[in-house]
Amino acid sequence: MELMKFDCGGAAAVLGAARAIGSMKPEGVEAHFIVAACENMISAKAFVPSDILTASNNKTIEILNTDAEGRLTLADALVFADKECGCEKIIELSTLTGACMVSLGTQICGVWTDDDVLAKEIEDVSKVTGDKSWRMPLAKEYADQLKSKIADISNLGGPYGGAITAALFLTEFVDKKKPFAHIDIAGPAWDKEKGEASGFGAKLVTEWVRKQGE
Repeated sequence: MELMKFDCGGAAAVLGAARAIGSMKPEGVEAHFIVAACENMISAKAFVPSDILTASNNKTIEILNTDAEGRLTLADALVFADKECGCEKIIELSTLTGACMVSLGTQICGVWTDDDVLAKEIEDVSKVTGDKSWRMPLAKEYADQLKSKIADISNLGGPYGGAITAALFLTEFVDKKKPFAHIDIAGPAWDKEKGEASGFGAKLVTEWVRKQGE
């Protein structure tokens, strides 16, 4: 349980990038840094399996697994970035799935996007900052795993391809025509040998934002 602080790795990377960008003040770009922070603790208001939640874009979500909770707050964060902030491009970082670690280990993050230009931007920035990344398939045929009989979508896919179905879940909360990338940093966010956070992703986001103004 002590390592549950690992779950804030994506938010920490975003906050680190926000601090860096705030200091650098790069010209030609307006950046919004959004952290959907909430307490992850049992209470009388905690949701349970079979609950139906309504996201801020009015999509209903069937809860099949309460451990797939991060994507529920991310859903509303993405809607906010898309609809309220009107961002032209959106990248999102999260320590979302163990499945990504099974695929890529603990040194490389996974990138899911339908936009080839955005994918190339992240790949190029990754090489500059040393935050290793690898583009993963956003296989639409796996979306059937997220179907629900009682809601628009469920918060969990099948036993295989969990990192892909998690990414597909998140795409339901951003305009399909808008460049969007989900970056799963579950593997490299934590340095097991040192027993501390690695800071992975902060430089990646900072450099990506900076380059948007060029």
